[in-house]
Amino acid sequence: MISRTHAVTAVSPQRSALTCSTCRSYAKASPVSPVGRQHRIAVVGAGSAGLAISHQLLRSGKFSKNDIAIIDPSTKHDYQPGWTLVGGGLKDKKELRKPLTGLLHPSIKFYNEGVSTFSPTESSVTLGDGGKINYEHLVVVPGIQINYDSIEGLPEALANPDSLVSTIYGYETCDKVFHTIQKFRKGNAIFTQPAGVVKCAGAPQKAMWLALDYWKRAGLYDPSSHYSSPVKISFATGLPTMFGVPKYSAKLEELRQERGVEGLFQHDLVAIQGNTAVFSCPEGKEQRKQFDLLHVVPKMGPHLFVKNSPLANEAGFVDVDESTTRHKKYHNVWSAGDASSLPTSKTAAAITSQTPTLVDNLLLALEKKPPQATYDGYTSCPLTTEYGKVLLAEFKYGGVPKETFSMLGIDQAVPRRAFYHLKKDFFPWVYYHAMVKGTWGGPKGWIRKR
Repeated sequence: MISRTHAVTAVSPQRSALTCSTCRSYAKASPVSPVGRQHRIAVVGAGSAGLAISHQLLRSGKFSKNDIAIIDPSTKHDYQPGWTLVGGGLKDKKELRKPLTGLLHPSIKFYNEGVSTFSPTESSVTLGDGGKINYEHLVVVPGIQINYDSIEGLPEALANPDSLVSTIYGYETCDKVFHTIQKFRKGNAIFTQPAGVVKCAGAPQKAMWLALDYWKRAGLYDPSSHYSSPVKISFATGLPTMFGVPKYSAKLEELRQERGVEGLFQHDLVAIQGNTAVFSCPEGKEQRKQFDLLHVVPKMGPHLFVKNSPLANEAGFVDVDESTTRHKKYHNVWSAGDASSLPTSKTAAAITSQTPTLVDNLLLALEKKPPQATYDGYTSCPLTTEYGKVLLAEFKYGGVPKETFSMLGIDQAVPRRAFYHLKKDFFPWVYYHAMVKGTWGGPKGWIRKR
């Protein structure tokens, strides 16, 4: 993904690109016209949630031109679930990126600007240049920050084209993953997952399973012998299990053992020192493991402008009711997606289910009516277990499976080719053709005009 000639230092512009460009910089400042800054709805963030919510609101027919405003410093929009496909050599990253303005309906006002502060008692947002936007209702959906610097040595290793250190968690880096997989012929390959919040908790494994299948087909990996195989694979996770939902975790643990992958549980990567990975383990212990190839999932967390605002809970996420998506204190504030406190996995699939709930309740609030729609925690993770097969995990609050195809007698914990085509072909298509346009409701299918 990144092509550079030297490892970068802490102050180099290359490193700045790594640490900032993948995560939209909401502190960006740019000129904004003082005219038209009063809006009925202000939406902070033009990612999956921001676009879907804005367009679903607009399609209700209850808003005029410029009633809805979107605030985001980015000029591009990425289909981030596709980065795992890029890492496996199945997609070109360029086809997963679109100009942001081309995705916005002309009736929506766009502020290509960052956010400085929220003033919920005044129903206003201060932009990066000091200007203010006033609103009747605020939707806070800026996603979360990828913190590359949280792992010592990671930015330098990612920026070095000669290193076999990569990550699928960024547009700049996701195609380096497949390059490293292709180059790797022998040695220890480690795939990591941090403790704490990450986008799509199954994604760290997707990169590993595709790499394993690639090396197996190339005759470089022997699943029957961890010792004689040219390539040796370890999965180092900060969690005590393979996955947070017991049903799917059991299947993934079965696959791990069948395929001879070493499980390093409760191993949280904290540093990369040359070709040594340093892990924090329980009771303050430290473990060091030599690697020849390393796929890293950086630590992630809320944007500081959200974390340090009156809208945040103790963890730094927008403090909303887990059923209605409405803020617990400020009743004209709403949130969904990665920036919200909703206690479920942070995936695009979760957003497809959260968005109709938020929109329905916000429209009721505009009529001075209490919320009625409820969100049950639905989320999904199409987990690629090899080339041509996907385990389709779908579940709700409490890790309870909520499977779309169970009515057909299909066990979605069994990897299937049909699910693979959903992941590889259908979901990217429906994302840009329907979801961001406000016409896709996930398991509920297409959304008719309200």
